[in-house]
Amino acid sequence: MLFILLPGLVLSLEAYCQTEISRFPTNKVLPSEQQVSYQEMEVIGFLHFNMNTFTGKEWGNGDEDPALFNPTALDAEQWVKVARDAGMKELILTAKHHDGFCLWPSRYTEHSIKNSPYKNGKGDIVKEFTDACRKYGLKAGIYLSPWDRNNSEYGKPGYISYYRNQLTELLTNYGTISEIWFDGANGGTGYYGGANEERRIDAKTYYGWDSTIKLVKNLQPGILVFSDAGPDIHWIGNENGSVGETFWSTINNDHLVIGASDMAYLNSGDQAGNKWICGECDVSIRPGWFYHPEEDSLVKTPENLADLYYKSVGRNAVLLLNVPPDKQGLIADNDIKALQKFRSILNETFKTNFASGRQAQASSTWNDDKQYSASNILDNNINTFWAAGKNADSVEISIDLGKPVIFDRILISEPVPYGQRIAEFRIEAEINGKWTELCRGTTIGFKRLLRINPVNAGKVKIIIKKANNIPALSEFGLFKASVYEKPVER
Repeated sequence: MLFILLPGLVLSLEAYCQTEISRFPTNKVLPSEQQVSYQEMEVIGFLHFNMNTFTGKEWGNGDEDPALFNPTALDAEQWVKVARDAGMKELILTAKHHDGFCLWPSRYTEHSIKNSPYKNGKGDIVKEFTDACRKYGLKAGIYLSPWDRNNSEYGKPGYISYYRNQLTELLTNYGTISEIWFDGANGGTGYYGGANEERRIDAKTYYGWDSTIKLVKNLQPGILVFSDAGPDIHWIGNENGSVGETFWSTINNDHLVIGASDMAYLNSGDQAGNKWICGECDVSIRPGWFYHPEEDSLVKTPENLADLYYKSVGRNAVLLLNVPPDKQGLIADNDIKALQKFRSILNETFKTNFASGRQAQASSTWNDDKQYSASNILDNNINTFWAAGKNADSVEISIDLGKPVIFDRILISEPVPYGQRIAEFRIEAEINGKWTELCRGTTIGFKRLLRINPVNAGKVKIIIKKANNIPALSEFGLFKASVYEKPVER
């Protein structure tokens, strides 16, 4: 991410913040440049495609015959084009799920694609996937399940070397990988090389996560790591695609254990958190994570997907939407139609910002400097922002729309390179000569979207009541929802 300050002068995010720090205070906890770019993607995709696709299971036991894996029309470019057209900027592939079957010809196991009928054992779906992502401009991510119900060493020290060897293969042989996904599946019953028993591990110590993540960062310095505890992106405590109404990007991860964390804490973040770890809301477009033909009629509707967008992206997180390819190796038509309509709903809703370019006045401005004027929140530029003056306990921005307009969607954003600050705000509109509250909220962060019943108004106020530092806003917008959106939930 680059910030352009003057013609011919381009600064990195870090340099930009250092240049500005003497004039406007940053918070102590800030996102990295990669984390800011990550949140700008808004919607990314998951591809659960593996042995379970062919067995009809969600969690395989690890004793499946590789001969079962035989997609007849696999087209990784179709996956990527469907995702691109739905507005996704990154895709994550299940290179290995809990059953241990590998979608690449790993040298460390026979339980892989090299012993399947696919391309007569010469296939490499991880390569097909990463090549397709690069061809069509999407970032590529990888999910490598920490649990392995096939491997005889799982639960013993030898498995950790095996797991890290496979990470090395994936992060060395397939170019740039943008995100690595670690979940909390931590043992249970399994095949385990024929032992057919239950194995339990200490989630806090067994994987040696600090050393494993250090290996990952050494192999791919620009990669973002997802887990309950980050360090870059964290799970939000559920798999239904929604984060809390209050959600801080800051969190304390010192006490968090991958696979054994406080889900309510993950769903809200922590205003006093000492690390910036972005929230990622994972959810499947179907009831299951893998494709099952009996779920073809149960694909989430476009309206359902739009609702999830508001509850994830619209609450300062990123939406990770799983779209599982079928037994042929293709994304099914029902899923494609839902994704296309979902994107058209968002495009229609947010195509016209009634506040763009209008007049704005703030009750206070940092150092009375025009660089931080209220008009910056209406210029459609996330790199400019308004900031309040010092010692302003409660501040407000008044916006004159020029004439009454009908709107029912509100967008508000903070300049997160300087930190997340606002803890309480409300929005009012002048209706029939009287100021009326439309909605209120707590956190804002990178993006907050609020749904209200339609109102017809020509003047709007943003009132900020609480913040942990000088309040600042980068964007504000008023929109009219697509006719295909669901009514406001009350």
